[in-house]
Amino acid sequence: MQLEAAPNTTTIIKGKEYLFFSGTSYLGVSMLPAFQALVFKSLKRWGTSYGSSRNANLQLEVYQKGENYLRNFLNSRDAVTVSSGTLASQFALRALHSFVDDFYHMPKTHPSILPEKSSPVFMGSTLNNSLKAAENKTICIVADAIAALETAPFSFDFLQEIPATATIYLLVDESHSLGLLGNAGTGISNAISTTKNCNVITVSSLGKAFGIAGGVIAGRVDFINLVKKSPLFIGSAGMSPAFLEVFLTGQSIYTMQREKLKENMDFVHASVSHLPAVSISKNYPVFFFKHPQIADYLYKKNILITSFYYPATTQKINRIVINANHTKEQLEKLVKNLIAFNKQ
Repeated sequence: MQLEAAPNTTTIIKGKEYLFFSGTSYLGVSMLPAFQALVFKSLKRWGTSYGSSRNANLQLEVYQKGENYLRNFLNSRDAVTVSSGTLASQFALRALHSFVDDFYHMPKTHPSILPEKSSPVFMGSTLNNSLKAAENKTICIVADAIAALETAPFSFDFLQEIPATATIYLLVDESHSLGLLGNAGTGISNAISTTKNCNVITVSSLGKAFGIAGGVIAGRVDFINLVKKSPLFIGSAGMSPAFLEVFLTGQSIYTMQREKLKENMDFVHASVSHLPAVSISKNYPVFFFKHPQIADYLYKKNILITSFYYPATTQKINRIVINANHTKEQLEKLVKNLIAFNKQ
């Protein structure tokens, strides 16, 4: 299905307008005039790109300002930006591969942070025995903050069952939680109850809730320095300086949009959480409808949702996304049709 214009709360297909409940622009900033004005202003200062190595002798000050802000925002020791969330994951994994003994992954882990050789954290509902026997090893556990088909973060209580003599690196992809969950949108990493032998590394796209092309890696100073020494990092250009400045200057817009999104989530949750086919959380703008025909039904009602086979799942997902710009009337039409389908 080919869209003829960038979607906001609606989009056009073959000249016909549809309500749009898909994508990942949770705060809806990418099509917001006030946000676009910041982009235009920043582009005039920094241009469309800056194709220089981040390790070159001449540096743009916006990188240091942006990374200092992100370090404090994420309550981390250090942070570095790169040109995409996927690249952030790959840089972090490359650095980890240089000293980690064994990798493990949580269920439904996104391919961008899934190591080539990795064991599942759980065997059925039980913690993998090799994790329980990881004395004196350096291990890495990779996880999405919000996994595919989930509407709430994982519990990491199982970390308490890993031997205290192990050194644990927990690599968390916050791409679908940063800007949304946690205090002021800081994500879930700060709230994870870890052990003394656990180091949390956060990676995330900035292109979802924050609406700018780029990625971030946050963690200990020695780990971020290891990333920066990578030949691939040295040979790569950084993220767009214009977009990084927009991230800094757009914080009041993000706050305003987060408040609007909360109102929209409250309304939808109150309206459809009782439906047996719906999997929804009051605190997350994505929910799922389990019936395979729901996407076709809504399409006939001029409503678009996400419906496809996701890499980390074996089943087709029907993913419905609320953004901050949806109006009450648009949400009411969605709710009305979900309830009508449920009564069939």
